[in-house]
This record gives sequence, C-alpha cells and structure tokens, in this order.
Amino acid sequence: MKTRLFVFFSICSLTIFGQAKITVSPAMDVLKEFNKVRDFTMDASGTEAYFTVQSQTEEVSVISTSLKTENGWDSPQIASFSGTYKDMEPFMSPDGLRLYFVSNRPLHDSISKTKDYDIWYVERKGPDQKWSNPINLGAPINTEHNEFYPAIASNGNLYYTGDRPDSKGEDDIFFSAFQNGEYSEPISLDENINSKGFEYNGYISKDDSYLIFGGYARADGRGSGDLYISFKNEGQWTKAQPLPQPINSPSMDYCPYVDEVKGVLYFTSRRTQNPEGTLETMGQLIQFLNSYENGNSRLYKANIDDALLRP
Repeated sequence: MKTRLFVFFSICSLTIFGQAKITVSPAMDVLKEFNKVRDFTMDASGTEAYFTVQSQTEEVSVISTSLKTENGWDSPQIASFSGTYKDMEPFMSPDGLRLYFVSNRPLHDSISKTKDYDIWYVERKGPDQKWSNPINLGAPINTEHNEFYPAIASNGNLYYTGDRPDSKGEDDIFFSAFQNGEYSEPISLDENINSKGFEYNGYISKDDSYLIFGGYARADGRGSGDLYISFKNEGQWTKAQPLPQPINSPSMDYCPYVDEVKGVLYFTSRRTQNPEGTLETMGQLIQFLNSYENGNSRLYKANIDDALLRP
C-alpha cells in the first residue's frame, strides 16, 4: 500500500465554543527551518516578536526576534541580550518597554557558574531604543528554586510558574501583586487553577481578567499537556476548563500567548501527523522528518474570538 504523505503546514479547523470555526496553523513561515521552537510574545503593534529557538537536546536555548514589514516577518536574529546562557520564555510588557524572560545565567559577571532558573528583564526607553543589559527581578520572586514563564498584566501583577516548596503539588502557577512599586510575597493560586500535578506557562490577559495555562495529564485533558482557561470573578478564579480541539491535541500543548487586538492565540505544540501506511522510500521518511508536525516543539496560532475569552 502506498504511503499517503501529509502536506507540510497542515491546517486544522473545528466549530465549537460559540465560534464559527477555530483554525490552527503554523505561526510564522520564517520559523519552519528551525526544528525546535517554543514560546512567543510580541509588542502591541504586532510587528516585533520574540520566541525561543533550541537545540534538539535543549542544551542550547536562545531568545530570538523577528520584525514584521510589509513583506512579512524578517529572518530571525538572536536577541541582543541572549546567546551565552540558556534563555527562554520571553514576555513583552503591555507598554513594550520591558521584556521579561527566564535564564540560568549567574547573578553577576564575576561569577562563571550558572544557577537555577530566575526571571530576568531588559528594558528600554522607547520602542526604537536598544535593550539594556539583563536585570534580575530579585526577591521575593526569585528564590533558590526555579522560576519560569513570567506574564505581566497592565496593572503590573505578575503570574509565573514555580517549583517552590509551598506549591500544591509539582509546579504551580504563582501570583504576585504589584503594589506601590513593589511585588508582594508570591502565593500559589487556588485549587481552581493548581492541583497536585503540574501547572505551568500561564498567560494573563492585559486587563487581568482571564488566565490561560498548561496542565499536565489531567482527567479532563487529552492525555498529555493541555491548555486551560480560568476567569476572574469578583477577585476569585473560576474552575479552569480545557480549551477546545483542535487547540488541544493528544500531544503536549503549552506556552500560550494571546494577541488580544487581532484575536489570535499563539502556542507551542509537539503534535504529530504520522504517515499512513508503509514508508517505502528514504525520501518519504525524510519528508516526514522534515515536516512541521513531526513531534518536535513548534509554534502554532489559532483564531479565537470573545466567545472563548469570556465566562
């Protein structure tokens, strides 16, 4: 039986959740040459994007950037502050003047040994200005444990992933209020968000009204990591519900980011579309191995509307 090969950059669609259609497709054509890409953020204008490019073993992890012109997205470049240590998970502040990210870099240039993962940031005076040198966010956010995936609302409130001893299980989504120019002592969000398992990669809306995050191997999931959404109702978070198919898949789906202006959800997925039938030639095998949905982490986007982003 001849093998039926899948077209590169396949598109999945489904009508659900009050939307006419949800369509999932590769996020950016300029990223197809990179075999392992994850997480995504952009500025308010939608013309400056940051994401992580990694080696197959993830020993190399670099934050890269691309600018959008009238001809589309430019070829990615390594961000000015990245390329030496393991950097990942950038998040642009709503005003575009800070870029938060995660790194295992030492606290000072005089130290050669890397440390656990902390949240860092670079800042600039304007959108056309250069980024500063990286600045460690410091206590009470950063600890001797790992801190991952920062997300900042317009009011400055911070949500991030932590493996602190006061988590409810494994990794939790933690929250720290921004008050009088300082961050409060972080707390693990309640059981409507966190569980005894792994919760991670939280995206907070600019108005601090909904949270999209990853949950691993939950009973209401599809078998691996899935994306969930919870809404803030009078200061309390509603019980998180999984996002619909085809956003969630049987594979690992994680690292959400929402372009709230255009109504686009960006996320990372390790989904795969295996060839049907027997692979008969090396050419067919190479075609699959080089395809977008080959099980490696890739960036996708899905059109979403207000029906998905309200209780």
